[in-house]
Amino acid sequence: MSDRSQRGKRGAAKAPEREDGRTARARVTKARIIAAATELFTTAGYTGTSIGAIAAAAGVGEQTVYYAFGTKKAILAAALDQAVAGDDEPVPTLERAWVREALADPDPRSQIRRQIAGAGDIYLRAAALLDVVRSAATTDPDLAEIWATNIQQRLTVQRVFIVELTRKTPLAGGLTVGEATDVAVALLSPETYNLLVRDRGWEHSRWQEWAATAFTSLLTTLPVAPLPSSSPA
Repeated sequence: MSDRSQRGKRGAAKAPEREDGRTARARVTKARIIAAATELFTTAGYTGTSIGAIAAAAGVGEQTVYYAFGTKKAILAAALDQAVAGDDEPVPTLERAWVREALADPDPRSQIRRQIAGAGDIYLRAAALLDVVRSAATTDPDLAEIWATNIQQRLTVQRVFIVELTRKTPLAGGLTVGEATDVAVALLSPETYNLLVRDRGWEHSRWQEWAATAFTSLLTTLPVAPLPSSSPA
């Protein structure tokens, strides 16, 4: 999901500190740079986007960009982290309210629905940027590292969901927790989301319905209703 999925709970529990004027301005500047970079990365691609172009789009000097982030890779990593989280608060994925609520839900079906809704919200913000990372990772070692880290983070988060799900309902077909985690990551991957929603034109809500049905059918022994046929030919 996000590198915040790996951060400790102690950091998330701290009360927010008040920002002085300089810190607040730096935060605003970083946000402008991230917004500009996200737009450029998802339209021109990672290779086709320069620090100079990011600076121009953000309305700042190149040195400001270098001072704030250091490298283009760091900008992309920060942009992805923020897109996944939905904000720039240092709260781990597993400490986010939607995750806690899904894990605490005693109904396995409801946990699955909450889990998929949360993943869907992430992809509404981050699917395009994740595709940039995945595409460039084949030729850029720096982005290959970011992509590998992202996969590992998704595995970590999905394993927590699967372990909690096993407390509420049996897994299907003798699946182990590890195997079920792999299936969950595949079903709820940005690649699958982009294929169905962006490339095949599915509505986001249609993807959610399909994902919930597939997740329940493949990973649990719960009965599932047939999915209405409404996808484009």
